[in-house]
Amino acid sequence: MDAAQLYETLKKTQEPKGFFFNRDKDWVLGILNGLLVNKERYGYMSCPCRLASGNRAQDQDIVCPCAYREADVKEYGSCYCNLYVSRSWNEGLIEHVYVPERRPPEKMGI
Repeated sequence: MDAAQLYETLKKTQEPKGFFFNRDKDWVLGILNGLLVNKERYGYMSCPCRLASGNRAQDQDIVCPCAYREADVKEYGSCYCNLYVSRSWNEGLIEHVYVPERRPPEKMGI
């Protein structure tokens, strides 16, 4: 599977749930490529915007879609990496602001 195929698959499953891809398709394809690289590297699609440990159980919260996506999109209109956004975010109806990291420091090895 390549990024374009992953795009089509995820679009069909996530849009009905109210999660849309960022309108910047180049950005989206870059993130999706990163997910595919991580799948090859670790065996699961961990968020390429975060450091994975290589331990699926430890990284379960950052397997895409991550555990923080819903709260991020609800509060900011976008997830942490700007892959998934709300319709309002894509249409420019809400301000595009920095989405802070919700992952607890202990999960990040800090």
